[in-house]
Amino acid sequence: MTTAQACIMGTIILYLCFVIFTGVMIGRRSKKSAEGFYLGGRGMGPLVTAMSAEASDMSSYLLMGIPGLAYLSGVADASWTAIGLAAGTYLNFLLVARRLRRYSVKLDAITIPSFISKRYGEKKPVIMCISALIILIFFVPYVASGLAAIGKLFNSLFGWDYMTAVVIGAIVIISYTSVGGFSAVATMDLIQSIIMTIALTIIVVFGIVQAGGMDAVLEHARTLPGFLSFGETYNPATGSAEPYGFIRIISMMAWGLGYFGMPHILVRFMAIRDENELKLSRRIAAVWVVLSMGVAVFIGIVGHAVSAAGRIPFLEGSATETVIVKLSDLLSGYGIFPAVVAGCILAGILAATMSTADSQLLAASSAFSENLVQNVFGIKLTQKQTMLCARLTVVVIAVIALFLAADPDSNVFQIVSFAWAGFGAAFGPAMLCALFWKRSNRQGIMAGLIAGGAMIFIWKFLVRPMGGALDIYELLPAFLVALAAIVVVSLITPAPEAQVVKTFEEYDR
Repeated sequence: MTTAQACIMGTIILYLCFVIFTGVMIGRRSKKSAEGFYLGGRGMGPLVTAMSAEASDMSSYLLMGIPGLAYLSGVADASWTAIGLAAGTYLNFLLVARRLRRYSVKLDAITIPSFISKRYGEKKPVIMCISALIILIFFVPYVASGLAAIGKLFNSLFGWDYMTAVVIGAIVIISYTSVGGFSAVATMDLIQSIIMTIALTIIVVFGIVQAGGMDAVLEHARTLPGFLSFGETYNPATGSAEPYGFIRIISMMAWGLGYFGMPHILVRFMAIRDENELKLSRRIAAVWVVLSMGVAVFIGIVGHAVSAAGRIPFLEGSATETVIVKLSDLLSGYGIFPAVVAGCILAGILAATMSTADSQLLAASSAFSENLVQNVFGIKLTQKQTMLCARLTVVVIAVIALFLAADPDSNVFQIVSFAWAGFGAAFGPAMLCALFWKRSNRQGIMAGLIAGGAMIFIWKFLVRPMGGALDIYELLPAFLVALAAIVVVSLITPAPEAQVVKTFEEYDR
């Protein structure tokens, strides 16, 4: 092992120890109850709420997926995706956050499945069961994508065995998530978002220098047909530009619809201590997401120029997602201090991964231990048993994700996009109708959840492969189908009970 690698490894190990120690210490001081474990006792401040929401959203695709996509084909795919995500972030805070915080407190709901179930006055927890199963189905591969990103990082940097690195990452995440619960996860998300920001800033500046300056970066990008165009995309196989039509633009911007249905983001709104602080949270989140994704796209452009300058090798396929790793490795060759800085940058990738995986594990844990075990199956647990069940569920789900992450050639961006679509289509329309439409009923919501979840698989594996005008990101058609199912079924079935309507009117002010 070289001196540079030793410095990088030492920095990363210190970071992981810091994460575990901080998470455990926060967990020891947190409220020992289901609400404390899953929502931090509804005591989060506006800064923690904003940055926790964004850090839990910006998984490994922020530092690996988006730069890799921009490196591979230019700005179109990555930028239209980023624009959709930025719009979705702002609208989610603007439209959903305050209403969900207020309504969930009124209903005493601490998870998304319990909120939807109580919103419609379920006597038998059918909606709760469906919601919890959807969360488990889509969150497990989502967590697996994060663990895969950790494996790729250590394998490409140190030559570690891929699965060994995946297991180490899982152990770290499990340790502070299972002990500290939501308070630890939210606080670590804030810290990790800061590390991610520093990593993005340093690597883009270093990359520009290595490419020969900003003029060299832009000049190289201009030599690649369609690379800097929002209406064309660069095809690395042929070296030519391809049209980037309106349907494809809408398809990529549809990523923004996913925010309305992300359980691990929505619970942040439920956990803030005062709904009036959400306005400040919205501003912080909107600014951070625009800046961070803009820089992430630019890193892909810069990385390609650095490759052209001969400083790092040209990357192909899923290897393009390691462009930040390659730049960090290059930085580490300039001495001990640059190697430590490179270690901090790579810790930023771990931060991006862990800040999402921990939130997803917590949401999946709540879906199983709180909603399925206690509410659906009717197993009564004491406070101590509830906490034990929650923690064991975190471990079990992480172990399952380990097996799914076994393929080192898996594409992080593609896995994330599928899981993101699943949540957005299944929960997005259901949450919007639950919060804004008084006439919606439990039959309609049930139909929407099933239709949205099923259409993701149908469109992804049966319809989209046909190509042409049907080559649309599955989130958009599935979202529309789910919304239509809710509206149609709600209107052709009896109106909601008087008490359900009364509760809605009391909160809808």
